Amino acid sequence: MERASQFIGQSTAFLDALDRASQAATLERPILVVGERGTGKELIAERLHRLSLRWDGPLVTMNCAALPETLIEAELFGHEAGAFTGATKTRAGRFEEADGGTLFLDELGTLSMGAQERLLRAVEYGEINRIGSSKPVNVDVRIVGATNENLPKMVDDYKFRADLLDRLSFEVITLPPLRAREGDVEVLADHFGRRMAAELSWDSWPGFDDMAKKELDDYAWPGNVRELRNVVERAVYRSGNANVAINHIEFDPFESIWSPSGSNISSASSLQPTTSTANNDDNSDISQNDAQDNILPIDINDFRKASETYEKMILEAAMEKHRYNQRQTAAALNLSYDQLRHCLKKYDMLG
Repeated sequence: MERASQFIGQSTAFLDALDRASQAATLERPILVVGERGTGKELIAERLHRLSLRWDGPLVTMNCAALPETLIEAELFGHEAGAFTGATKTRAGRFEEADGGTLFLDELGTLSMGAQERLLRAVEYGEINRIGSSKPVNVDVRIVGATNENLPKMVDDYKFRADLLDRLSFEVITLPPLRAREGDVEVLADHFGRRMAAELSWDSWPGFDDMAKKELDDYAWPGNVRELRNVVERAVYRSGNANVAINHIEFDPFESIWSPSGSNISSASSLQPTTSTANNDDNSDISQNDAQDNILPIDINDFRKASETYEKMILEAAMEKHRYNQRQTAAALNLSYDQLRHCLKKYDMLG
């Protein structure tokens, strides 16, 4: 499980988690790695293996959520020929493959109760039984489990065995979400941006402009580092210019004024001020008051020109009201960020 990725960050929360992993690595004990999706749980598992006394042994990975329940036990413990339909020959499982090394069980919380019971015996006694065989096989394996689930709550809900959790939780390394890693977003964005620029054979890395940096820093990053990487690499390749700082960030690639959601309407009507409760107090006066103060002659005999003039008036008033912060303006007009950018570009208002 070699990784091109590496640990990058300088925040205290991130470094504390990394230090805990380094300390636990040398212990011959099971470890649980807990964190939201995209926080780097698999990289921590690799670190635990590389810094352990088993570093020259195999590191075997199994995503417990990637297999149907009927195959998980066979994948973990192996099977004898004829043990079930399709088992034409004897096959060693992941435990035997990881003998002398580390077995990383990702998405541990998705294991069936039957698989949990067999796993408990393997962890407790260091032996397994292939499916279809009564002969135990001794294995020397260190378990590293990972999950984004609340395992203690799953125990309370009778979805995870309490005795197995007790056995696996000698040490629990909880990875901080990216939003809690102060200062790391800019560091990671610069790293991923430079790497993408090199992949595109750019001669130089222009970086991000101040507005783009602020947008990256203000975003909540529900997908954490994995999402950040996608967002940054997409922004770099779409920029297409090695000499101009990246100034447009698209967080949701599915957002589009042409999205087949059934809820999109024409740009003229979508720019009408919203009357929803969420925006009414702060934004309801954009078109009625601010736009009226800057009223322009409108030719009612030319519908298209009149509509465009009115749209531009609303945009100008809203941008000024929100001090030209595009994300706040988009929220005020009940538009997505990319919809607002499209409208600003239409009227040459991007600056």
